[in-house]
Amino acid sequence: MKILIAGGAGYVGSVLIPELLDRGHAVDVVELFWFGNHLPGQVGIVERDIFDLSVRDLSGYEQVIFLAGLSNDPMADFSPARNFIFNAAAPAYLAYIAKKAHVKRYIYASSCSVYGYTENELYDETRPAISAYPYGISKLQGEKAALQLQDGTFSVISLRKGTACGYSPRMRLDLIINTMFKTAMRDRAITVSNPAIWRPIVSIHDAASAYVRAVEASYEISGVFNIASGNYTVAEVADRVRRSVEEHTGWKISLEIKSIADIRNYKVMIQRAQNVLSFHPQDSIQSIVTNLLENKAKFQDWDNPLYYNIERLKQLEAGWNAAARKLTAVAAS
Repeated sequence: MKILIAGGAGYVGSVLIPELLDRGHAVDVVELFWFGNHLPGQVGIVERDIFDLSVRDLSGYEQVIFLAGLSNDPMADFSPARNFIFNAAAPAYLAYIAKKAHVKRYIYASSCSVYGYTENELYDETRPAISAYPYGISKLQGEKAALQLQDGTFSVISLRKGTACGYSPRMRLDLIINTMFKTAMRDRAITVSNPAIWRPIVSIHDAASAYVRAVEASYEISGVFNIASGNYTVAEVADRVRRSVEEHTGWKISLEIKSIADIRNYKVMIQRAQNVLSFHPQDSIQSIVTNLLENKAKFQDWDNPLYYNIERLKQLEAGWNAAARKLTAVAAS
């Protein structure tokens, strides 16, 4: 089938798209390429802002996947206004014109961050989403906007993913396992900010598999699905990363435990995705670290700002502000 992916050159898309191509799907990507282009050559490229797309641009696509937007709390906190534009308004607009263009399915990249700070219990998709911070709020707004368009001719699937980790050609080192792996390899140390906090983790390959399952599901299926490879406390993540790196390198990795408050604490059930989408995760923390070890030569420039979304956003923001000042000066002259 013919699929359009918004934000397809990002961390998840750069792993997902080769899998879709391998399964015979035709893929085009609409992107501004903030982090470069690591996609296969046969991918169609539409280098445009989502808000510049029209119904005509989406005509002929069977499915549209939204992977775009600002991708974590630091980015959202740095620029709340852009966060709500990119994470709430953009997916809502894209879903609206997709339905107008008679697209059959819209898949939205949501986040378990919508659950906010919960007590010590597993959450399924029926539990309240109570995030009080810009990122979680905006992801829930984008999700709700898309889901309200669902009907008998327009399927909408929202995947609430845990924190994705592992190697991607569009690499990130600002994700929990990836960050711990980086400091273990670079500094022979891992810092744990809050050992008791729970996180649902999803390997990059399990995340891609979830999107494949959603793409190929019956069009009678719509709704919200939690996606994770497993639930872990941050301390357990650190212990497993530490052990895997030590076994591979023979080094001694030190561990520093702190007690810093965190706005996120949640663990999720994935039975609905298993039963409805046939999503069955294959990876563990150990296999994620093995994946990173196998590819470490490709991203050992640890301080590359392209590996840290907040640093790249700060660069872009500086450029946008400089351009705005120049326009203001020209208008005033």
